[in-house]
Amino acid sequence: MTDLLTSIQAALGLPHIPIPFTSSGALPSAFAVTDLACASIAAAGQAASELLHQQTGRLPSLEVDRRLASFWFATSIRPMGWSVPPLWDPVAGDYATKDGWIRLHTNAPHHRAAAESVLGACADRTAMASKVAQWAKSDLEQAVVEAGGCAAEMRSWKQWQAHPQGRAVNAEPLIQFSVGGNQTAKPWQGSVAQPLAGIKVLDLTRVLAGPIASRFLAGLGADVLRIDPPTWNEPGVVPEVTLGKRCARLDLHDKADRAVFESLLKDADILLHGYRADALERLGYGTAQRQALAPGLIDVCLNAYGWSGPWQNRRGFDSLVQMSSGIADAGMHWKKADKPTPLPVQALDHATGYLMAASAIKLLGHGGSARLSLARTAKLLIEHGTGTNEPLRAEDDLDQGMLIEQTPWGPAHRLQVPLKITGTPLQWALPAGELGAHRAQWW
Repeated sequence: MTDLLTSIQAALGLPHIPIPFTSSGALPSAFAVTDLACASIAAAGQAASELLHQQTGRLPSLEVDRRLASFWFATSIRPMGWSVPPLWDPVAGDYATKDGWIRLHTNAPHHRAAAESVLGACADRTAMASKVAQWAKSDLEQAVVEAGGCAAEMRSWKQWQAHPQGRAVNAEPLIQFSVGGNQTAKPWQGSVAQPLAGIKVLDLTRVLAGPIASRFLAGLGADVLRIDPPTWNEPGVVPEVTLGKRCARLDLHDKADRAVFESLLKDADILLHGYRADALERLGYGTAQRQALAPGLIDVCLNAYGWSGPWQNRRGFDSLVQMSSGIADAGMHWKKADKPTPLPVQALDHATGYLMAASAIKLLGHGGSARLSLARTAKLLIEHGTGTNEPLRAEDDLDQGMLIEQTPWGPAHRLQVPLKITGTPLQWALPAGELGAHRAQWW
């Protein structure tokens, strides 16, 4: 457990101090998922604690609750009288091919259309399964990817280590920092209660990893503005991840919207993005253009498969990286199952999100960039082996916070926060809300 925390502290350049993890038990898994949850949340808290130490001379103490950290890696919202929409499209999932297993990710309409352009229209999983069964897994993975879709064949960790992309990403650091020479850092406007007050975060991330990062920053007082394209939606995760943020829409192919985006970027302190590695470049907002528009900008980005190697621009998600990197295969052997067995939660997304947040906080006052990837976080988890078999005590009503969050879908509770920073409560000024509910402007 400490090994995971120590590895993360080293990657972030944080002091090697022990951070207590309270309560006991773990999510049942082939890997130490609860330890990863605790270590990544602890590191984000330690980055905030170090910032307060620099600014106030006092170093707040930290602790992380293992049960609550595990629960937050699944979902933190507890709706009262309503339900969060399903996370998965009806045909998304794992399928048997002629020679193994493949996962098709079809949550976005254009990703489902890409899969169906290869396999033919599929009304349900049964129809999809009969079509997939006629393919070899590598051929189908390649065909779906070339059609603009998202797919991953199941590989073992050994196969991934021998694969050109596995070799490339496994040689990368967990967090690739490039420190800027920002001489014009603005004075700290925060307080012990809200260390990130006055920090503007422009959030161009989707689904889970990046939004987890910006949710954490918002909980420390940052002003987070999330920008989505006009038609993008992800109803299964919006109530979970928009807590504390304002959400607007811009079309970066539209001249007027580009002007709005550029003015937002100029005033931003932190930019979070999770597009594929070449996507912002194609829109005319590559690294050089971003720095020219916003000198001293803290630029934190993630992708699925890493920043070098043949797949650096490949679309991917947590569930696909688990298939590619050997996690689903190891889970199948661990459980003695006859099909891919992923982690019990989307831990690569959540952990990478907290590492992004820690990286952004670490760069405050200096500028610079940090690059992370789900596949590199997977290596961290795989190499730290199995966790404890002791089960977590079941969730009960006392695990929920007292406040009622008034969301557009109905009232909800949040679970109590797993991280305690002395004097600095994680708290969010805004309830979760719909994408596009706000104007594209800073407060």
